[in-house]
Amino acid sequence: MVEAVMLWNEPNNMSHWDFELDRDWVEFAHMTKLAADAVKAERPTLPRVLGGISPIDVNFLKNMEGKGVLDKVDVVAIHGFPLDWNHWQIHDWPERIAEVKAAVKHPVWISEVGVSTFGAEEVQEFGLRRTAELLMGKAPRIHWYSLYDLPKAWPATTRHREAEGSSYYRHFYMGLLKEDGTPKKALRHFADYTPELGICQWFHFEDHRLDDAVQWLRKLGVKKLRTGLSWADSHRPNFEPWFDRQMKALDEFDVTVTFCFTPGSCGKKPHHTSPPHCPEEFADFCARMVRRYT
Repeated sequence: MVEAVMLWNEPNNMSHWDFELDRDWVEFAHMTKLAADAVKAERPTLPRVLGGISPIDVNFLKNMEGKGVLDKVDVVAIHGFPLDWNHWQIHDWPERIAEVKAAVKHPVWISEVGVSTFGAEEVQEFGLRRTAELLMGKAPRIHWYSLYDLPKAWPATTRHREAEGSSYYRHFYMGLLKEDGTPKKALRHFADYTPELGICQWFHFEDHRLDDAVQWLRKLGVKKLRTGLSWADSHRPNFEPWFDRQMKALDEFDVTVTFCFTPGSCGKKPHHTSPPHCPEEFADFCARMVRRYT
């Protein structure tokens, strides 16, 4: 079942919000408040989560507080990848959580944390075990990113792609399973930490991995799952049958569903990171999805 909705994903990261078009997140704040109100109108008790921030930046949260966004959400979420992208060590996790808790009155969820196998599978194996030691019991939700590697034939959802160098290619090695479903070394430990440790797994439009993913989630004892429904995908022909299939397949899990990605026709630029011309359209999308799937 859907247990929470997340409004956008990594809004303080250029890969997911074009802050050159919206330098102080004024438009993002307006859009998010409209969406939060729309969700509440449909389901008053459904928790609304501010899209997981990456990097962890208290100043961004203070900006959102000043713009009234934190008054409209029930949970603040953070993402951390200290062995791949962040400029701090994995052992600093308790400090990162503490600084966010000191800055907000909300519960703090960790909606993405993970380690790539870009250099070696043993790095992920260590990272999983150390992450679990540091984080379990410190947050109401912890979602490991991710179950599957991103197929190499698909582009990673990031702005500058290959120009990012190794940072870009790490996106393709975040799974506990290779893209063909072969287990990596860390997989054998994951069930030691479920159900407290959940998983974040994004599914692409008509993703061929959906049914196998459900079988793996069951096998691993996962109860908490984070995924997404793309506003951009809702502009594809016959999107509803795919959304229905995805959400039905995941119904046995406690799902945090993320709403994000601007359709090309709706953005100030034709890109998934763009502020929309009409933020009310995003709010309407969120309301329709909540009405249909909760």
